[in-house]
Amino acid sequence: MSDSSFSHLDAQGRSHMVDVGNKEATQRQATAEARVVFPDEAWAELMAGGNPKGGVIEPAKIAGIQAAKRTADLIPMCHPLLIDKIQIDIKAAADQTIVIRCTVRVSGKTGVEMEAMTGAAIAALTVYDMTKALSKEIRVENVCLLEKSGGKSGAWVSK
Repeated sequence: MSDSSFSHLDAQGRSHMVDVGNKEATQRQATAEARVVFPDEAWAELMAGGNPKGGVIEPAKIAGIQAAKRTADLIPMCHPLLIDKIQIDIKAAADQTIVIRCTVRVSGKTGVEMEAMTGAAIAALTVYDMTKALSKEIRVENVCLLEKSGGKSGAWVSK
């Protein structure tokens, strides 16, 4: 039984990679976000520089970049892409949250939403790994696509 709304299924309902061979290459970009939420004491200690593993930001940025580049190795139906740019922005928010944004840009035949989301998610998991000694109640939340542009469907922005 095949449902044509699932483009990764063939006529027999089996998974397959979508053929993008005849698509035109266009500039495509996507931005995703992930959040790492800290309990009170862990946040205070982190902000005071008391993290046992040291600096958090640079390892998280590097992990996010590596993850975005390797998305096709992690998600079976993603096409390997020659990525033009990956930018990871990490900031502390007033609500005891580290906010991670990953923007990925490519000139290609398929979008970079999954690369942006993977980059944000793995950067967030790295923040967790770097700070887990402060508390086991730290949470990674809300991995989501914020916006994308390019390709046949054009621009999209989250509400």
